[in-house]
Amino acid sequence: MKTIVVLGGGYAGLRAARQIASAKTHQRIILINKNTYHYEATQLHQVAAGTLEPSDITFDIKSVAPKGVEVIIDEVQRIDRDQHQVLLSQQEPVSYDYLVNALGFESETFGIEGAQENSLPLVDINTAVAARQHLEQTLARYQTSKDEQDLSIVVCGAGFTSIEYLGELVYRMPKLAKQYKFPLEKVKISCIEAADSILPMFERGLADWATNYLRKKGVEFHTSTPITSIRPGQVVSNDQVFSGHTVIWTTGVRGSEVISASGYPAKRNRVVVQEDLTVEGHPEEFLIGDVSAVPDPQSGRLYPTTAQISIAQANCAAANIAARLAGQPSQKFTFKSVGTVCSLGPFSGVAQIEIMGQMKLKGLAVGVVKQFTNYRTVLELADCKAMLASR
Repeated sequence: MKTIVVLGGGYAGLRAARQIASAKTHQRIILINKNTYHYEATQLHQVAAGTLEPSDITFDIKSVAPKGVEVIIDEVQRIDRDQHQVLLSQQEPVSYDYLVNALGFESETFGIEGAQENSLPLVDINTAVAARQHLEQTLARYQTSKDEQDLSIVVCGAGFTSIEYLGELVYRMPKLAKQYKFPLEKVKISCIEAADSILPMFERGLADWATNYLRKKGVEFHTSTPITSIRPGQVVSNDQVFSGHTVIWTTGVRGSEVISASGYPAKRNRVVVQEDLTVEGHPEEFLIGDVSAVPDPQSGRLYPTTAQISIAQANCAAANIAARLAGQPSQKFTFKSVGTVCSLGPFSGVAQIEIMGQMKLKGLAVGVVKQFTNYRTVLELADCKAMLASR
């Protein structure tokens, strides 16, 4: 009997474990995750803004793990690739015959001075809750401080997470103003971005609509403005300073630090994988999700790391392990996006849907599409009845 170890209980890891189990290869399957729960990473911005609670986007991993999958709750320290062992923080090393590495992402500071110390990232449940608590405490403080910097929020980066967070923030701000008794008209929200535009993954008309929507809600965009340092309460771009007592860091992510600790050849802790998602020289290792870098055969550029592509990678890796066990050749990973949806609060957004041609949506209809997308992702990962019972 072979041992198949899956690292990480995120979109990629949980889906891979489920698919390997469903193939009924009758091997030992172990899923290792540092938390007892899976969280919907695409909804962290809602927890950070306070429109959802952590319990709304989490479910217990053990309760939804497929029959026959052992679950170990521990933190991976590194992988001994020569000895085929996963070294853990609290328990004895776990040996494997096949490894599916889906350890996910961490915040990327790009070496910018003060970014780690003086800003709030959104990369997991704990950081999202910390950002929400800081925001609400700072806004509430204005009633006694009368310091307008308490009402000033600076969001670093204008990527997907940034824009969705801004959408939730402007939606909730009137309720926060009423709750904490601060003047809504004095709130200042700034978004600082090094690129010359936002949401490049959308066609220009939709990206402009999203920008204008947020501008009308009070967001000030500063594009072509690279961040050079962050001081306490200040975001610096060369000779420009943007002040605010809440600084949110959403400029980008990198793969898990376990990648560098384990000696993988990588850039930003993402490893370029082969066509079947294995690592060169290690056919027993599959890297999927945020720790992998997969070139698009048509453009040559790397695919973006999204839940959609992570689930597709998990399906491919699971199928290839089953093929190997059966003495059959593995298949190449292929991917066709079904579209992109960006929410701007619970009841608005923009979307490009790639089904039977391209549909372009904006406004209220996107809220419904986004909810359907989130629900569909959950169905891809776990048994719905078990998931609901775990909440």
